[in-house]
Amino acid sequence: MATPTGQIPLRTCTEHKGRPLELYCEKCDKLVCLKCHLSTHKGHDVCELSDITPTKKQDIQNFIDRTEQNDLVQLREYITSTDTLLKDNTSNFENLSHKLKKQTEKLKQDLDLLTAQTLSFYHKMEEDNIKLIQKYKQDLEMYNKQLGQQIQECKEALQHGSHIEIYDTGCEIHSQISLPVKPVLGTASFTPNKTPQHHLELALGKIGTLAQGQDSTDQDGSVMTYGGQNPSSTSQQSEPEGKKAVTMYKLLPQTKVLEDWRSPVVNYSICPTTDGQVWTCCRDTLTLLDSKGKAIQQVKHKTSIKDISLSPITHTLWVCDIENNIMELVSGQLKHRFSTKEEPRCIFVTASNHVIVGLTNNISKFTTQGQMVLTTSVRGTGKPLVCSPRRISECPVTHNVAVVDRNDKVDGGDRIRHLVVMDTDFKELFVYRGDIPSTNKQSSHKGAKPFDPYGVVYDSVGNIIIGDWNNHRVLLISGGGKFLRIIHTDTDWTCAAGVDREDVLWAVFGMNVKLLQYSSV
Repeated sequence: MATPTGQIPLRTCTEHKGRPLELYCEKCDKLVCLKCHLSTHKGHDVCELSDITPTKKQDIQNFIDRTEQNDLVQLREYITSTDTLLKDNTSNFENLSHKLKKQTEKLKQDLDLLTAQTLSFYHKMEEDNIKLIQKYKQDLEMYNKQLGQQIQECKEALQHGSHIEIYDTGCEIHSQISLPVKPVLGTASFTPNKTPQHHLELALGKIGTLAQGQDSTDQDGSVMTYGGQNPSSTSQQSEPEGKKAVTMYKLLPQTKVLEDWRSPVVNYSICPTTDGQVWTCCRDTLTLLDSKGKAIQQVKHKTSIKDISLSPITHTLWVCDIENNIMELVSGQLKHRFSTKEEPRCIFVTASNHVIVGLTNNISKFTTQGQMVLTTSVRGTGKPLVCSPRRISECPVTHNVAVVDRNDKVDGGDRIRHLVVMDTDFKELFVYRGDIPSTNKQSSHKGAKPFDPYGVVYDSVGNIIIGDWNNHRVLLISGGGKFLRIIHTDTDWTCAAGVDREDVLWAVFGMNVKLLQYSSV
């Protein structure tokens, strides 16, 4: 520090005590005494201390000017900006709290609605069963009455009847009414989710936080998900950079094959159930298989089935056929629910208990009673958003809809097959055409055929699984359209794909079914 004005400098040479520092060594950039100049700094260029005073004064003045004109001004601006930061900080967390409470209330309302719908379903099934039981009781009572009358007639014939009357009575007892058949009642079940926390977090939405000094880049292969959107996605719904999501979705280093068996039936569509089984369809037959491929149940239909979907609410199977019928499998029988004006190509039952049906040049959303509530529109080019829908899936997180479009020429398409992803209003978000980055270790192999999506399904965190028919493989992309990895490559065509509640992939390759585990959540 400089000596205060008016005081005598007290600094002396540390090597030669008591000697004043009167000289400046230009080579060493330090003050020295006369004895230093003759010893340690001998031969160095030195000057009188007073000779460098003007330069030092100018340096000091420059510092004063620079600090007053720039640094202090900027510092005052920083101080003022803290008031804005405080205000913005408060406003930000107030907004976040409001959005969180609003979403919580919406989920409560949705849960109440879901409960009401399920209770209504129970009530209707209860009433249907009551009618069946009452009819069965009436039939039994009628049978009891008729049997009593028959016994009385037999007794009278034995006591007073003529030979011919006894003969006629004896014949009648072998051709009379039979015992009424016991009706098949509708059944329902409810299994409480004992570990709902993960699903509650998904339903609540994306909660992003980044602590002070925290790095937003993961080094362990984890993929950060934001309600089904990958943070590096270019989707319109991608989140701001630098926020780390609560839900971590980790891809395994290598996909594990949990089961591998040859199916007793051809599987063109596949729907894993909540209890480790799977529904499949082939032509006019529905087949329920266990995880080892053993057939548990078969249901025959009068005509060819196009597609199947398992309701996430009632867990019943929905079916569409070539005669424009939309049906629900109840107590082992297909019950007609409604019809479409043209042949349906695919079907999906949503979490809001609506039925999405793929038709030529559009997909449409219906109530379970057949009332249309939404349909796709055409693009600005005049072409339909979806030309030849093959499979449909709904994201369990964002409720976006993914549609495999075969884009067939007979429907006016160009045969360039792709995946269309749209929002809840059926507005296009992006189109995926099978692009795989060349830098990816699993990049497209030499001689790869054109992308040919045949099956599609969302997993629990909103990533999309696509079965590529031509290339015998299954791809995984984020909900925003970013390629993540090739899950599995096989030796046969990829026919169908489904995901169970544990995020295990059921994939069909030709006649073989494989259960694949590719991630941990």
